[in-house]
Amino acid sequence: MAKPVATIDPRAKQQCCPSVLASPLDASQAAELAIGFTALADPVRLRLLSLLAAAPDGEVCVCEFVEPLGKSQPTISHHLKILSDAGLVHGDRRGKWVWYSLDRERLADLMSALQPVG
Repeated sequence: MAKPVATIDPRAKQQCCPSVLASPLDASQAAELAIGFTALADPVRLRLLSLLAAAPDGEVCVCEFVEPLGKSQPTISHHLKILSDAGLVHGDRRGKWVWYSLDRERLADLMSALQPVG
């Protein structure tokens, strides 16, 4: 049975990261946001996120990224590690393969940081 895919509503929960437009950020807040935004600043990683977001079951085996991205499996694993280190995806090893899913809360936090206030 397919898991329902939740939509991302940046206003739906308490923000862990304040809006960069609300007030000046302190150094730790800026560093936390920069980790996430840096991970997003690559076309391959953005495509990985879009494929994960569109997955009917909410997760994708690492082996399923090779063909649509036209990249080698080691290259895809490198990009997934960057996304994972930034907290944007989670991997679940099942035998030989790792299945990835989005961390929708983390993505919503980054989106909330760019929301205008007021």
